[in-house]
Amino acid sequence: MDKVKDQMSYRTKWTVKKYADEQAVLEDSPYYVSSFDGNLLLNEGIAEALDIVAGLGAPTTFNNTNANIGVGDSATAEAATQTGLQAATNKLYKAMQATYPSRSAQTLTFRSQFGSSEANFAWNEFTIANGTSDSAKNLNRKVSAQGTKTSGQTWTVDCTVTLS
Repeated sequence: MDKVKDQMSYRTKWTVKKYADEQAVLEDSPYYVSSFDGNLLLNEGIAEALDIVAGLGAPTTFNNTNANIGVGDSATAEAATQTGLQAATNKLYKAMQATYPSRSAQTLTFRSQFGSSEANFAWNEFTIANGTSDSAKNLNRKVSAQGTKTSGQTWTVDCTVTLS
């Protein structure tokens, strides 16, 4: 008897682009670009995604109106039971830029831009949420030290999620 094996692959890639000022953003001239792979899907995000797929209840979609990328300064390791960013105070959820999230084939791309007066602290943790706070459903969480954003700088965060 042949056995069929069900398997799905989930890959993420995060990219942080650091711009010295607004002019550099307009010229798309970052002074530093960092990319890092992986994250952990959070239980609450998995449940919300399954509810969206099945049309159960009244889930909040991860669309342009609701989706946010969150950054914070906590280096606490990822755990599937977490329900948001782990930072006590230094954290910010930022809405998607226009036209994001976007999909090409089996890849979703989320993008948020953090302006000169926003999220000026150490960036150690990242998440995609369907709202603007820890009370939203967080799809995932990644811990990666990306440096300290300072006033005057603008940083963007992209997260690509590929299913296959």
